[in-house]
Amino acid sequence: MVDELSADEANQDAEDIQPMDFGIFVLSLNASALIQLGETTDAQGEPGVSLPLARQTIDILAMLEAKTRGNLSGEEERLLHQILFDLRMRYSRRAGG
Repeated sequence: MVDELSADEANQDAEDIQPMDFGIFVLSLNASALIQLGETTDAQGEPGVSLPLARQTIDILAMLEAKTRGNLSGEEERLLHQILFDLRMRYSRRAGG
């Protein structure tokens, strides 16, 4: 009975996951960067401040922006631009610069 319940829960969790698209990918990187900046907590409820990892995640987003220029919808481009602006401002405040 316990195994059946666990399998049912796993199937329900899989059904609740949205299909991956560019926006969801960018939002997942944003969530990681916010945890790394200490702006929110990780899954265990712990702040995960790591400025080097935050910088790396921001750099990944900047690379995506450069490499996808001209290939994104207007909405995707705005999302990426706004997230990068916000993360850079938060990083600057956190790093003291």
